[in-house]
Amino acid sequence: MAINARVPPGRAGRIWLRRRLATANRGREQLDRKLRILQPELQRQRIRAARSQEAWEAACERSRRWTTRVALLSGEDAFRHASPDEPARVRLTWATSMGVTYPRSAELSVPTDPPQVLDDAAVVPAVEAAGEALLAGVGTAAADEAVRRIEAEIAVTRRRLRALEDRWLPWLTDRLAELEQALEQAEHEDGVRLRRAVAIGRPPTARGSAEERSAP
Repeated sequence: MAINARVPPGRAGRIWLRRRLATANRGREQLDRKLRILQPELQRQRIRAARSQEAWEAACERSRRWTTRVALLSGEDAFRHASPDEPARVRLTWATSMGVTYPRSAELSVPTDPPQVLDDAAVVPAVEAAGEALLAGVGTAAADEAVRRIEAEIAVTRRRLRALEDRWLPWLTDRLAELEQALEQAEHEDGVRLRRAVAIGRPPTARGSAEERSAP
């Protein structure tokens, strides 16, 4: 990948390159630090997601068992009567780490109205099991979203770091070395020309004067 950057000529170019090289090195340090912080956080969120997934599966299994009991004892109409009028509401708590915002936790608010069908002893446990499964599902979704966001940020950070290390920093280093060599060569040539100019304009030495006087 070619880098389209115009380096100013001469000493101005050396200052330009040194400043950008220093900025690139600071950027590399910051990106490396960001990775060192995000990678452990990603591991923690993956563990959280795995545990949430296990809790959700277990809650779904309990809810399935109670739902089956209600269906066998009271029929499908029991579910319609046991359903609350108001929907459940989810509230997410957000966290931010190194510029990444992700769900830290999830809270579920469900209506507290008792089921209308109370002649079946399985209805109330079924409703409670369904609420637990819903809460576990919300927690799993939040944990999975946290993993997804942190993984995406780590991928972007790694691409930026590779771009710095593989392209931008080597390009700046090479251009600076070339410019330093060119400036050194130019300074050397200027020094040679200056010494020649001084030598040409210098008065004859004592030895030269004696030789000139003894010449026929």
